[in-house]
Amino acid sequence: MLEKEVINFERTAIVGIVTQNQSEEKLNEYLDELEFLTFTAGGEVIKRFSQKMERPNPKTFVGTGKIEEINLFVKEHDISTLIFDDELSPSQQKNISKIIDCKILDRTNLILDIFAQRAETSYARTQVELAQCIYLLPRLSGLWTHLERQKGGIGMRGPGETEIETDRRIVRDRISLLKDKIKTIDKQMSIQRSNRGAMVRVALVGYTNVGKSTLMNAVGKSDVFVENKLFATLDTTVRKVVIKNLPFLLSDTVGFIRKLPTQLVDSFKSTLDEVREADLLLHVVDISHADFEDHIESVNKTLLEIKSNDKPTIMVFNKIDAYKHLTIDEDDLITEKTRRHYTLEEWKQTWMSNVGEDKALFISATQKENFEEFREVVYEAVRQIHITRFPYNKFLYPDYKDAIEKEEEQE
Repeated sequence: MLEKEVINFERTAIVGIVTQNQSEEKLNEYLDELEFLTFTAGGEVIKRFSQKMERPNPKTFVGTGKIEEINLFVKEHDISTLIFDDELSPSQQKNISKIIDCKILDRTNLILDIFAQRAETSYARTQVELAQCIYLLPRLSGLWTHLERQKGGIGMRGPGETEIETDRRIVRDRISLLKDKIKTIDKQMSIQRSNRGAMVRVALVGYTNVGKSTLMNAVGKSDVFVENKLFATLDTTVRKVVIKNLPFLLSDTVGFIRKLPTQLVDSFKSTLDEVREADLLLHVVDISHADFEDHIESVNKTLLEIKSNDKPTIMVFNKIDAYKHLTIDEDDLITEKTRRHYTLEEWKQTWMSNVGEDKALFISATQKENFEEFREVVYEAVRQIHITRFPYNKFLYPDYKDAIEKEEEQE
């Protein structure tokens, strides 16, 4: 008989603040996402703490009264990890650790931890380790207690390197070693990319957990790992896909997220080369998510950072089967209609009606809804790029409707 696996989730509390730049509604959205990140990393959120402040406290991020309240809750409820929604400075992390006796993490640290769990290939592991080392370097002094008590006294004075400096040097050496390793792998990958010839390249981009890998599996008949968790995909997967008789390369890339750590953008730049070198982007959006417009903005911001914001793009609104809108009763004269009350048809009449190079597509990758329309739009976009590159192939790949007629004739 198989033994039941028991997963022990770490008891966790999360902390965020309402500021001039971040309303209470926005904070709740971020804390929802932080809770999902915590669950993905293996934690269970027991309590959320929030405070209204003009700006974060430079010493302890939140006010002194709030930090005492959190400390009391941590002791009483056996909390092992405290996670802050924004990146903590090294001094803030050190000060909070002195007051609260548990693991202190911030959003960046949590995302790095998830990436470390998810990294399968040596390339992904190298990239994650580099990002972790860059994050770790200024925070070394607060991590190990032996570093706080430097040796002194008789026979210990004079020149020499303090322990903290030794550790910093080790981390710096490790960073330069990892950078060299990544350069070597980059060369290998650029050779791989150049060996793919002049085939049209299409890249799936989008926020994390919007269904890019599910779409990849549905279109490319491949078996990319899929899970309803954040950052299920870290390694770029490239597959040759044929729609009708037109072949092209489709790549599934790492998902983006709001407040994405800069260390990750830097160390994953090479993975994102697939996006940079793509001829066409399929920007996948989870329309069933309440904050999907924010997600689009975050993805566009990251595309701008990697200089890929001017590429031909088709917007693909996925998960229409899971989309639910709020309703207003006929006799309700108080509630105002907001974007959350829009039906799919109403959304289609908004800015979505003239978005992207072609038009917005509304599909469900799991249920294969509107899949024929999706295949047609992608086929036509790829065909256009292909015949611009190889004009003499124009008759080889007819219009999508003509291709269907040809297939029917052959049958």
